[in-house]
Amino acid sequence: MAKKKSITPTDLIGFYMDYMLRHNQKPKSVYAFAKDHQFEEQEFYEFFGNFEALERTIFKTFFDHTLAALENSEDYHSFDAKNKLLSFYYTFFEILTANRSYVVLALVSSKNKLESLKSLKLLRTSFTSYIEHLNINAIDLKHEQLEKFQNKTLKESFWLQLLFTLKFWMDDTSASFEKTDIFIEKSLKTSFDLIDTTPLKSIIDFGKFLYKEKMNSK
Repeated sequence: MAKKKSITPTDLIGFYMDYMLRHNQKPKSVYAFAKDHQFEEQEFYEFFGNFEALERTIFKTFFDHTLAALENSEDYHSFDAKNKLLSFYYTFFEILTANRSYVVLALVSSKNKLESLKSLKLLRTSFTSYIEHLNINAIDLKHEQLEKFQNKTLKESFWLQLLFTLKFWMDDTSASFEKTDIFIEKSLKTSFDLIDTTPLKSIIDFGKFLYKEKMNSK
């Protein structure tokens, strides 16, 4: 008799995403979920404490796949911080687009927005760490405590920008989400111009884009 194949975290993620998309809701219990996919309930708990932990891992996995793709690119390693982050955004949202139905369902199914944000907890940790390691050049404040505050603010600002971009992408109905690509380019240019303290032109340009989108949505 052939030995039963061990369940992996990747298997569980695939089963869970498929269940969510077919039933438009979470499984009723880990027990039922395990029975539906013919594995033992205990095997689930070897990797995840509950479905919420699994959901957090899914968005972290999207991040990991993005970073792996970037690390395999020779060009990426020669980029400055701005272009590395731009490459991250394009690759990350390409992966999200490949899984758009699940992402939208996972983030809008909960009536409580804070509950939806919990799914992004591990993504937030990974992304802010990524921003820190980009070594983005900011203003030299020549004061240790102010530098720490500035670095924390920088990471949180870029995290909020990612959330803002995610919301824009979820609402984007343009072909191939081309408006999201424009949004990414203009918003990152604005962010880095602000860091370089030369913001005016790009802020005006980005403001015009947002105003145009708001007018067209009416």
